Amino acid sequence: MTSDIKSALRPVLAMTILFALLLGIVYPLAMTGIGQAIFPRQANGSLVTQGGKVVGSTVVGQAFTSERYFQTRPSAAGKGYDGLASSGSNLGPTSQALVDRITADVAKRRAEGVGGALPADLATASGSGLDPDLSPASAFAQVARVARARNLPAERVRALVAAQVETPLLGILGDPTVNVLALNRALDASGG
Repeated sequence: MTSDIKSALRPVLAMTILFALLLGIVYPLAMTGIGQAIFPRQANGSLVTQGGKVVGSTVVGQAFTSERYFQTRPSAAGKGYDGLASSGSNLGPTSQALVDRITADVAKRRAEGVGGALPADLATASGSGLDPDLSPASAFAQVARVARARNLPAERVRALVAAQVETPLLGILGDPTVNVLALNRALDASGG
């Protein structure tokens, strides 16, 4: 009986060890190597450097708080754009905490001079809390504040926003977006 158990366990243990090595070490290393070889920029986080220093990522949002910069949508990740706490808030439409946060965000945008219909992404957080993009309407809504803070003509700032609008894939898949980091870097490069 004992030899039957040993003979039955031997292949089970061998297969467990084999698959643990194969799927736990070999496969991840192979995929990492292929990713580094074929898509090195994306595999390393799509980092943006300036003067040899990393200033951000094109795929992970970051908080811009200065009036001189276009600001991203609110973030529910940790204390705001915390990559270690990526998630939505899970607050439902009847949550008073959500109503209070959105009311405060709307009041902040109104105090900045955003009038008319407020684009939803200026007051609502994304599902991941790390969204690097805004809708073009949200970027255009901030033009007056940024132009005033930088003492630039609003039309010049509006032209920078228009130049940064990324169209949907094949013209139909997705919505137009504006990457906030790219827009703010273009704004800095424009000398304003």
